[in-house]
Amino acid sequence: MADRARPAVYTIPAHRSFADALAAGLIAQFGGSVEGLARGIILLPNNRAVRSISDAFVRRSEKGLLLPRLVPVGDPELGERLGSALDPIGAGADIPPACPPMLRQMILARLVQRARTQAGQPVEAGEAMRLGQALGAALDQLLVEDIPLTRLYDLQVAGDLSTHWQKSLDLFSLLMEQWPRELARLGFIDMADRRNRLLAHIAARWKDAPPPAFVVAAGISATAPAIAALLRTVSRMERGQVVLAELDQHMTAEEWDAIGPFEPDPVTGRRRRAHETHPQFAQKLLLDRMGIAREEVALWRWGGGHDARAVRSRNISNAMLVPRLTTKWRDLQTADRSLGGVEALEAATPAEEAQAIAIALRQALETPGRTAALVTPDRALATRVVAHLDRWGIQADDSAGQPLSQVPAGTLLLALAEAAAERFAPVALLTLLKHPLVMWGEGRLAWLEHVRRLDLLLRGPRPPAGLAGLDALMAPRANDRQRRLRAEVAEWWPAARALLAALERAFNASDGLAGLFDALRETAGAITHDRVWAGHQGHAAAELFAEIEAAAIEGPRDADGRSFPALLERLLEGVAIRPPQGGHPRIAIFGLIEARLQQADLMILSGLNEGTWPALPAPDPWLAPRIRQELGLPGLERRIGLSAHDFASGLGAPHVLITRSRRDASAPAVASRFWLRLKAMAGPQWKDAQRFADLDDPGERKPASQPAPSPPQDLRPRDIAVTDLDRLKADPYAFYARKILGLSMLDQIDADPSAAWRGTAVHAILEKWAEEDGGDPAKLEQRAIALLRSADAHPLMRALWQPRLLEAVRWIAAEIAADKAAGREIKLVEEQGRAEIAGILLKGTADRIDILPGGAIAIVDYKTGKPPSAKMVKAGYAMQLGLLGLIAEHGGFEALGQGRIAGEFEYWSLAKKGDSFGYRERPADAEGKRDKIRTDEFTSAALDDFTQAAARWLTGGEPFTAKLNPEIPTYTDYDQLMRLEEWYGRGEADV
Repeated sequence: MADRARPAVYTIPAHRSFADALAAGLIAQFGGSVEGLARGIILLPNNRAVRSISDAFVRRSEKGLLLPRLVPVGDPELGERLGSALDPIGAGADIPPACPPMLRQMILARLVQRARTQAGQPVEAGEAMRLGQALGAALDQLLVEDIPLTRLYDLQVAGDLSTHWQKSLDLFSLLMEQWPRELARLGFIDMADRRNRLLAHIAARWKDAPPPAFVVAAGISATAPAIAALLRTVSRMERGQVVLAELDQHMTAEEWDAIGPFEPDPVTGRRRRAHETHPQFAQKLLLDRMGIAREEVALWRWGGGHDARAVRSRNISNAMLVPRLTTKWRDLQTADRSLGGVEALEAATPAEEAQAIAIALRQALETPGRTAALVTPDRALATRVVAHLDRWGIQADDSAGQPLSQVPAGTLLLALAEAAAERFAPVALLTLLKHPLVMWGEGRLAWLEHVRRLDLLLRGPRPPAGLAGLDALMAPRANDRQRRLRAEVAEWWPAARALLAALERAFNASDGLAGLFDALRETAGAITHDRVWAGHQGHAAAELFAEIEAAAIEGPRDADGRSFPALLERLLEGVAIRPPQGGHPRIAIFGLIEARLQQADLMILSGLNEGTWPALPAPDPWLAPRIRQELGLPGLERRIGLSAHDFASGLGAPHVLITRSRRDASAPAVASRFWLRLKAMAGPQWKDAQRFADLDDPGERKPASQPAPSPPQDLRPRDIAVTDLDRLKADPYAFYARKILGLSMLDQIDADPSAAWRGTAVHAILEKWAEEDGGDPAKLEQRAIALLRSADAHPLMRALWQPRLLEAVRWIAAEIAADKAAGREIKLVEEQGRAEIAGILLKGTADRIDILPGGAIAIVDYKTGKPPSAKMVKAGYAMQLGLLGLIAEHGGFEALGQGRIAGEFEYWSLAKKGDSFGYRERPADAEGKRDKIRTDEFTSAALDDFTQAAARWLTGGEPFTAKLNPEIPTYTDYDQLMRLEEWYGRGEADV
């Protein structure tokens, strides 16, 4: 059949709603009879476009109608979707099947891993998967652009490449030799190759025998030669039409030609770089490949019903000029630059931006029948907007979806993999056990109670690795303050352990990917009662795992369990989870791909910062930019051009709100080039949107006052430890929270050894040394080494602290030996004492009490850091040694008996002083020198301080005022509880 004399190619401008205008035009042309539309075929770019056009037909139909066949050209089963339109089907029956995507990904990752290993650059399985995905993308681009692989061997750029890129090119060429052999072995071809063959078959078939009804190719902007050839055929068929989206017909010939691509220079042979970032570049390239001039494209006569003014398309065209022609902006008339109906909102933070967007969407619903849509590539921003809308009971349909790795089913699988890879370290283990899908059902509450107990037990430094290390943590031990908690967890732990044992065996055995995925699947099902595979998220995860397990045998070899979580996350990220339909009918949230061909009365284009919209092009790890240019592949910047086209399309709505935030989550942000272009072109016509009220503004602010609780006498404690007196005097509220409310700070999970933890370790060494070694100075160092080598010692402490500790321990041993030679005797070690003073039971534990030659006692306290200063002691703080001496003088230590006098007070510090570790510091002096308190007055001063404090807060009724003496350094554990930042440092004017 002969071609038409003039191709039937049309465009729907940006100021019209594409889907509604297309539906209106096709109904007007072919909707005269019931079968008129139903017999036709509409070729569309993707499945989301199919849904958009289908919805538009429904909106346009005043009564029931039979829809035409809507076929996405990217469908791998394109031949089956077209069906009878390709009869007789025999002409395309010899096209081999496409290689399944997961199988292809696994094979490419294995080939990459083997090639890198042979080249002396080995990679683990997760990195091989990443490089394999990039390799597949580069191969697809070669196939889509119809570039033969043999062109790789004709490149003459070896001298222009760095060593890195030359090695990458050599590996790429090697892999391109191996890949066809793999396909031949399996009897497959690449999916992109199969799509090219199908499109070529369709084009040839329709050229000779076109379908009897109409064929319309609508909204397709892909520039692949095979697609361009098909569109050329459709445009010249008697009943064929090609309808382009937003082809710019306002540009002058000079402006159109300035986009490129350009012919090589006849003298130098060099080719000027085309402006691939221009929104019309893809349209121009498509028309060139179709062999159609822009002047041959006609305007689609029908509108969408809710269109913007026609001048909007001209505004958009002016804003998107190539850089060297933007001088035209100075001469524009007001109407050509005003962007009427477009407003801009610049928020301070992403949170403020999301709230403003949600309010704007909510306001749109106040007008009956009005639709609104948010378009953004920023998935975090979209998630925030969804959460804000949920406050009003508005369920927004976020059609872009979320990666499987970020929904509960995916996070559960990742948590399992990470826990096993980290050998069940505390944070990873608790993340897994607390996951909302674990132990789904009636037993979940009881499960969480046990997990919370395990959480408490895991506070502090990390236990030994693996499930065996956790078994050791549950074992009973002597002098255990957590005896009851440990026993409760130990009773529950075997059942929980049994659920994880198979996974640990698989990770330790390194049985390859198949074994790891099998163990992960079985454990995920067991620990969630198969809930992980339920619902639309679970079904997607189950389908992915079925594909992975079927293809894993072809995947990377020697999979390492430590790298398995990264590999799994990469696979999960490739699956988009879209919610079931049923969101609000007049509000939608789109990603850039989902928004194509769709328009609402109010379009909110958000996230307009560089790096977000447009996103920074991901570099190709295989082919250098020069290589891509020589091969004729699209430049990485072409993706920016597609983003620009999406932005220009969104600007065509009747009402548009563009938004950005001045900073992202961590740093100031740079406005998008699209934002800056609009602002520069509009000049004084730039319109800032109204500032939306802060939804969470409480109105009048009433800061908290300084807390000063005053409990009744029967609730005030009648006992106090010597270490708590400073807290009581400096920050009575902290004492109140700890002793009366019973609140104490929990240690961090998997914490590094703190100063307190190191101090506990030193005290344990000295206590064991005294009890089991008889205080023999010669055995002290061996006792310290034994503790450091025990399973409970933190690896960081063994590596970094051991040399310092051993030197300090040697100093202690030498000092004890010298004291012993001078007649000083160690009497008590880690001994508890108590005495009733001023109506209060005063108690404390002495690190060491020595008997001096004259019969008096010396109170010794070990410090891993710097001891308190004499100034603090004289001010009435850091009186711990004096209080212990007071208890001793009152007979509070039974082994000492009655009538002992405290004659010496010493801090033995293990910190560094000068060139060595270890020194003695005395807070009191026999003669009161160096502004110290006199030694014989120390216990009397401690008694006075304690008696006054007890009379004020313990036996008296004084309130427990927060931060009473803020100049005294204290712990900050209760600052949040007392709402310190709301009142501290404020005067009346501030309040």
